[in-house]
Amino acid sequence: MGMTLVILCVVILGVLRRVGGPEFLGALFPQPTINIKVPEDRFYLPANGTGTIYHLDYYSFSYSEKFEQAEWVAYILERTQLDMPNVKRTDNFRADLDISTRSADPNDYRGSGYDRGHLVPAADMAFGVEAMSTTFLMSNISPQVHTFNGGIWRELEELTRGWAKYFKRLYVVSGPILTEAPIEYIGRNKVAVPSAFFKVLLDIDEPEQKGIAFLIPNAKSDAPLQDYMLSIDSLESITGFDFYPDLLEDQVEEKLESEFNPDLWKTNDKKYHLRVEKWNNQ
Repeated sequence: MGMTLVILCVVILGVLRRVGGPEFLGALFPQPTINIKVPEDRFYLPANGTGTIYHLDYYSFSYSEKFEQAEWVAYILERTQLDMPNVKRTDNFRADLDISTRSADPNDYRGSGYDRGHLVPAADMAFGVEAMSTTFLMSNISPQVHTFNGGIWRELEELTRGWAKYFKRLYVVSGPILTEAPIEYIGRNKVAVPSAFFKVLLDIDEPEQKGIAFLIPNAKSDAPLQDYMLSIDSLESITGFDFYPDLLEDQVEEKLESEFNPDLWKTNDKKYHLRVEKWNNQ
């Protein structure tokens, strides 16, 4: 009886694939819902990208079919969410069936030597099961050198959560640098391996509004994070994106994006030494 049931299931799935394709299977095994219409509160999205923009419940992203990854992800990171109990990490990497041109697949990374690196960190969405699950969609994943992903990128992600808790709320944009020639392409879907990654942080709450950007090579680094800080304007010149065109009045936006004051973004010497002495060697 058991073997008969297994055979029957295989036959049914085969028919469904021929009849309905992945979209039909997606209906049977639901993915997190993507809203094509821009939610009213998504006034912080970058402009001037070349990808197709998708909206999940807790973040938006612009997907580049050419490079088979998001060119940017954008979301609000709030203290109230970070203070909630964390759900268990699932590591359920999977293709994003809602990408109209089909996303990369987890198998594209197999044997490549690169990590499946998050753009929206799983820990940023650890306040809910579905929220965290969306971070394992391959539309949120980019090829990262292992010692970059587990080293300086990890340090920046952890510091970002600390700053969000301290400042109450941050507007975050992260992504790969795709304006330069990729290091290489991996997998059947030819996923581009970026030469570097960026992260933009903006604090617009009084009394001290401020912003900072980071541009970090996709490689192991023993240098302090301060070496990779730059103004938002400078990063816009490199990426071609306009990061916060609708979030602030033009005069305020110009001021925050042109300023460069690393002293307002305190790093952690203990975490830096942990990265150099331990994380970089794992």
